[in-house]
Amino acid sequence: MPTFSAPDGTQLAYRVIGNGDPVVCLPGGPTDSRYLGDLGGLSTHRKLIVLDLRGTGGSAIPDDTSSYRCDRLVDDVEALREHLGLRAMDLLGHSAGTNIATQYAARYPNNVSKLALIGPGTRAVGIAITGEMRRELAQLRKNEPWFPAAFAALEAITEGTGSDWEAITPFFCGRWDATAQKHHAAGRPSNKEAVTLFAAEGAFDPQTTRAALADCTVPVLLLAGEFDLNSPPQSAAEFAALFLDATLVVQPGAGHYPWLDDADQFVATTAAFLG
Repeated sequence: MPTFSAPDGTQLAYRVIGNGDPVVCLPGGPTDSRYLGDLGGLSTHRKLIVLDLRGTGGSAIPDDTSSYRCDRLVDDVEALREHLGLRAMDLLGHSAGTNIATQYAARYPNNVSKLALIGPGTRAVGIAITGEMRRELAQLRKNEPWFPAAFAALEAITEGTGSDWEAITPFFCGRWDATAQKHHAAGRPSNKEAVTLFAAEGAFDPQTTRAALADCTVPVLLLAGEFDLNSPPQSAAEFAALFLDATLVVQPGAGHYPWLDDADQFVATTAAFLG
């Protein structure tokens, strides 16, 4: 894997998949970026530059673990852009990675040509996802065989009487089949410290980020899965309203990994946006 040096000297790795104009991809988690695969075949349209966030995949564990904080990861993205020699880049983030991408666009708007936020996390802009919102969305799956146990676990988590996050995993997938189960198992974060410190105090400044986005003219795609309990379409719509030039797409039948649920639809939407 190719590597480059972050501003603090940490060696970071990235994968290059496909051909064409590059798009820099930021995974969620933070976890090993391999769960993104080739984003359902998006690599047939664009060259994917997939970053392993510090402390994950092929990237080194930093000496200063406070650098796992989301706002500080923005510096790594800028270092990657400079390493690649790109004047401005198309930037794609998934899940928690969209918080990095959003803060990057707020800080470096002239260095982003297009911004794609997939299953967008909303912490960077302070949009709350309520328990009621998740309950309502979960009810769309009431005919699934796994629903009773998963919904009971969701209720317990929402009410603060339970913490079985594993039990609600089916709600994050458009289809809870063997492929989805295998993908979930492979994508579990291995660096728990990186996950914990990602949202440490100071990681997000929603008021400042929102103010910067209000003047950001970068075209933005927000793609949400119809069934995504992690990033509900309602929160994605509220997020989209913060940008001057935003396109909101809700992919039917999809969960938090829309390229897994319907690769053709996901690629068609994302490739058309990126151009």
